[in-house]
Amino acid sequence: MPPLAEDDDDDALLPKGRPYYITPAGHAAMAAELRKLWNEERPKVVEVVSWAASLGDRSENADYQYGKRRLREIDRRVRFLTKRIEAAEVVDPAAQTRRDQIFFGATVTYVRDDDTEVTVTIIGQDETDTDKGRISWISPVARALLGKRVGDVARVSLPGRVEEVEVLRITYL
Repeated sequence: MPPLAEDDDDDALLPKGRPYYITPAGHAAMAAELRKLWNEERPKVVEVVSWAASLGDRSENADYQYGKRRLREIDRRVRFLTKRIEAAEVVDPAAQTRRDQIFFGATVTYVRDDDTEVTVTIIGQDETDTDKGRISWISPVARALLGKRVGDVARVSLPGRVEEVEVLRITYL
């Protein structure tokens, strides 16, 4: 999950006018994180803050100050996760019936101009991990690939250049 912005404008992190697609696994991971924060981590921090507050002078009480800061971080993340979960449209790639075309959830292998093969899985923006080839459906590469079939050439707009890639394989897990 990407780090939360410092301000409380969590809605700014959701793309305006676009659905918020997420895989079932991504949705489950968000829900599990929310449950853990709310049911485990937050109560422990509240307990520490209450104990530290009972000691008296809070101005020089590191446990109190750190605990309050951590509570704000947890509450901010809880708000973020809650909004994302409420806005989510869960799309199961395994349920895709048109497997000959690239849609959300597809794992695509394509060849670049320099003859290197690249495999990516197109998923929700909070599930991305470029090191593992997991890219957001709103990324330039994914946008260029969506709707294509094996053998199609896609024009990928990259900073300062346009690259043509050819689709080699499409799978849905």
